Amino acid sequence: MALKRTTKCIATILGIGAAALLARPAAAQGLPLNRLEPAPAGDRFFGVESPFAAGSATPHLMLLGDYAHNPLVLKRTSDDSNVGHVVQDQLFLHLNASLALFNRLNLNVELPIALAQNGGSPSVGGVSFNSPSGATIGDLRLGARLRLLGDYHDAFQLAVGGYVWVPTAEKDVYVGDGKARGMPQLILGGGAGRVIWSLAGGVEFARQQWYGGNSVTGVKQGTMIRAGAGIAVQLGAARHWQIGPEVNFAVPTQDISKRNTNLEAMLDIRWRVVHDFEIGIGGGPGLTNGIGTPDFRGVLMLAYTPEQRRDRDGDGIPDDEDACPDVPGVKSDDPAKNGCPESDRDGDGILDKDDACPDVPGVASSDPSKNGCPLPKDRDGDGIPDDVDACPDVPGVPNADPKLNGCPPDRDGDGIPDAEDACPDVKGVRSPDPKKNGCPPDSDGDGIPDDVDACPFEKGVPDPDPTKNGCPKHVRVRENKIEILQQVQFDTGKATIRKVSDELLDEVAGVLKEHPEVTKVEIQGHTDNRGAKQMNMKLSQGRADAVEKALVSRGVDKARLTTHGYGPEQPIADNKTDAGRQTNRRVEFKILEKAPRHHEDRGDHAN
Repeated sequence: MALKRTTKCIATILGIGAAALLARPAAAQGLPLNRLEPAPAGDRFFGVESPFAAGSATPHLMLLGDYAHNPLVLKRTSDDSNVGHVVQDQLFLHLNASLALFNRLNLNVELPIALAQNGGSPSVGGVSFNSPSGATIGDLRLGARLRLLGDYHDAFQLAVGGYVWVPTAEKDVYVGDGKARGMPQLILGGGAGRVIWSLAGGVEFARQQWYGGNSVTGVKQGTMIRAGAGIAVQLGAARHWQIGPEVNFAVPTQDISKRNTNLEAMLDIRWRVVHDFEIGIGGGPGLTNGIGTPDFRGVLMLAYTPEQRRDRDGDGIPDDEDACPDVPGVKSDDPAKNGCPESDRDGDGILDKDDACPDVPGVASSDPSKNGCPLPKDRDGDGIPDDVDACPDVPGVPNADPKLNGCPPDRDGDGIPDAEDACPDVKGVRSPDPKKNGCPPDSDGDGIPDDVDACPFEKGVPDPDPTKNGCPKHVRVRENKIEILQQVQFDTGKATIRKVSDELLDEVAGVLKEHPEVTKVEIQGHTDNRGAKQMNMKLSQGRADAVEKALVSRGVDKARLTTHGYGPEQPIADNKTDAGRQTNRRVEFKILEKAPRHHEDRGDHAN
């Protein structure tokens, strides 16, 4: 025979003669049989601790009923038949209280009360196993836990903790062994979305003893490794329902066997009835035959445990009640404003909810209809209060622009009153010249305002074509080149510039002076492919040098210029036709270097 969840029967091991020698009553030995150690009140699972200390000076209270069926049974080894129940039913009520401090430290006290225990007091080979009966108090448990990492809603949290059991129980009724016990723990846990989890483990240091006999016949009990794991899903809009499994495991550190290995599983269901109260139920089988592992365990819980509600902005108003959950605010009876910051749009120190003029700075008043409104001062008598009148001493008109409100009319909106504006219907800039004040600027001084000047930084001439108006007749400044609209003319086969190109070169020189940001220009000479290449290379270089000399003579700094003759190497047209060859005989101006442009301040540009 054998003890299911205990040791082999003594009579079987020693034989009939030995059994006769041992035939005597055997009182129940000191043994804390219950393998479920409830987690502190406020934790997320029944038997697996959570790492977070939920609250700051916050109490948590729990009543937990714990029923175990057949936690200690004798069975025959030959046919696994039932010999008798040492403990058939065991019902505990756990009184559990915690105090969470600083959202970091949890202090816990738990007192188990065995409300009912029973069994058949079976005898084997003349040895009696006395069964407990009646109610009794178990060992008082004291615990502490310190959170090291993670907040309540974080995916990963870490804590260290432990328990001490004070020997307050009777020794021989399966609720204690008359000795103090202790267990340090490491606890992990967290949550991601609606899934929460916990994992806890530690070593319970306890008195070593043999249950059911000696080292030959009994099962060794004592120091044990304990571990538990739980995972659950939170359901409902407010996440007030929780469902998921948990497992609890215990095994001694010496003489490990299936008779002293404990493994239980439970399915937990919890419901937060209101914000501060939870009820829960759970149940599941024992998965091994170790001492204390029941066929079935069921739990029922009632707890006061203040809800740890999300508060992303930290204003003390839970997210599910906070109309502005990401911005710290204040409480309000209006759900649409609760948790939102109090506003003061006009910045006059009077909150919008009390301000009769929330968009105009004003002064405090005992009259609610005037509180926060400006004083009715209007020096210029234009009907616009002085505190919002940009021209309080000159009668004006209302304007959406605070800088123009109450100022004289300004039809074009350029900030210059019509009475001073030489161009009252066209936006312009201030100028000390009354004839130009309020008119558009003329950056290049060619007499054509910038707003209609297609080349506002090069002096040009009027043109009916808007794309050419105000531009030089023959020259355009592009991103990488100075484009000429006519060719520089040379005597045939020579590097002598014809008189007809003087006007063109005058414009090129003028443009270079107007664009000091162009710091280096390559004057390129090109020819067609007729004649010897060496002669064309020499001719193209000579023509580029001639143009450089002409520009220097017109006041262009020679340091800004460089020349290069490319001969026939870079045609841009077909050299097989007269027109193509004419196009290929050309001078080009390539921009090699540019600096940021700095415009000179001019009186007619001042704002």
